[in-house]
Amino acid sequence: MTDQGRRGGGPATDGGRTGGRQAATGSAEEDGLTLRERKKLRTRQRISGEATLLFIRRGFDNVTVAEVARAAEVSTMTVFNYFPRKEDLFLDRIPEGRELLTRAVRERGADESPLAALRRLTLGLLAERHPLGGVGEGFEHFWRTVLDSPALRARGREAVEEMEDVLAVLLGEAVGGDAGRPGRDVRLAAALIVAGIRAAFAGAAARQLGGDPVDAVAVEQAEVLRRTFDALERALPGFA
Repeated sequence: MTDQGRRGGGPATDGGRTGGRQAATGSAEEDGLTLRERKKLRTRQRISGEATLLFIRRGFDNVTVAEVARAAEVSTMTVFNYFPRKEDLFLDRIPEGRELLTRAVRERGADESPLAALRRLTLGLLAERHPLGGVGEGFEHFWRTVLDSPALRARGREAVEEMEDVLAVLLGEAVGGDAGRPGRDVRLAAALIVAGIRAAFAGAAARQLGGDPVDAVAVEQAEVLRRTFDALERALPGFA
């Protein structure tokens, strides 16, 4: 899930993933990086971008890692150096999602609750049409590719579990508990929050797959997220 024109992590298009990452890359993502780090970032983006185009055109399960390597003009070993699992070539924004989640909660304002920080994060990603916001031009190609692949669906479920684990630790920190061993209430809160966000994303994905206009989906998605967080705040007052 890199970004060539909304490349990856989340949704991407066949045409939408070609060419945009280069423009986005030369700025924010490379700020503060050394020359070596910039080269590695660009190689990673090129590999993921070529992989995404192949997966969307032919289906994830019909493309081999060797074919991705040839398209990206690198060795198969290089592909695995950047992406230990084939699924991560397409779902390459999972680490970014964990990082954004962590920063939102840990770097929130003194008067901002964990739930308020997460509300701000999800609505902000949606507003800027970030791939992890779930709504954008051509994102239906991404969702369709995932739904057509048992391997990608399985990796997606794993990612949800990983997000729950990360959030449980963060919530444990926020309430002053043992972050290394989150209690039952903290784990339940994390599971409810992730489930609520996941349900909102599933609804937006279904609408995009059905051909609804992106702007209309985005407006409804913002309202769905607000209602979701309103409900979570009532259900989890200790984190609101």
